[in-house]
Amino acid sequence: MTAPSSPYRSGFACFVGRPNAGKSTLTNALVGTKVAITSDRPQTTRHTVRGIVHRPDAQLVLVDTPGLHKPRTLLGERLNDLVRSTWAEVDVIGFCLPADQKLGPGDKFIAKELAEVKKTPKVAIVTKTDLVDSKTLAEQLLAVHQLGIELGIEWAEIIPVSAVGDKQVDLLADLLAPLLPEGPPLYPDGDLTDEPELIMVAELIREAALEGVRDELPHSLAVVVEEMIPREDRPADRPLLDIHAIVYIERQSQKAIVIGSKGARLKHVGTTARKHIEGLLGTPVYLDLHVKVAKDWQRDPKQLRKLGF
Repeated sequence: MTAPSSPYRSGFACFVGRPNAGKSTLTNALVGTKVAITSDRPQTTRHTVRGIVHRPDAQLVLVDTPGLHKPRTLLGERLNDLVRSTWAEVDVIGFCLPADQKLGPGDKFIAKELAEVKKTPKVAIVTKTDLVDSKTLAEQLLAVHQLGIELGIEWAEIIPVSAVGDKQVDLLADLLAPLLPEGPPLYPDGDLTDEPELIMVAELIREAALEGVRDELPHSLAVVVEEMIPREDRPADRPLLDIHAIVYIERQSQKAIVIGSKGARLKHVGTTARKHIEGLLGTPVYLDLHVKVAKDWQRDPKQLRKLGF
């Protein structure tokens, strides 16, 4: 008699952790392509980017949340509310803790919040293991175990991974899948994200604009794609998509940083973003970028709405 095959499972998982804990990189590694923007600047994720992992036995829909942090602005408060409402709706929560940094107040703040979410299974994921030796990693795994005991969190699993070195990423998917409810796939095969293309294009531009700029810029930068339209009069075998986008910053002084000397930086941003956008959409793109000042937009409810928050 052959053993019955295990039932198909599908559901939502989200990665939480303080800013820059490796959540977006991990999402991209699991999905196998770039769906979340990654940057070495904390707080770059603002939209709930869903990556979809297709497996023979399960479909795992990853919800990427902004890093939970002590808010200083209206934008910060809205981002935190978004995180909490996401936790209430997912089937499993992955708590990302970087291996190369000792557990700090930020991690404990999140862990305390997680302890309040009773029913949802929680997996502790120690990220960036490629940056540490085995002794440091062992100490971190022990510290995470201890944190669970202190706060009454029962970890379904504690797993070390390196998204960059592609270590244990598949094993993580193997551990998350059984924690999902039984059910049919939620998305068609081949879909990798349900994020509207417009938002993904804006995120890719923002990622390129954040690369290598000074620390004061990350939160001050928002990108709005005004339009994406196929160029008329093009032969069918040589399509071109015209994308017009605006990079908003908060102060006039930041404009020079984004544009750079004689426009060199903005040009570089355009070239980098265009490559990624063409990869995402699979079509040649003409990208038209402009930089505008939206004064103190992070504190202004009207401007936050206009910029999509």
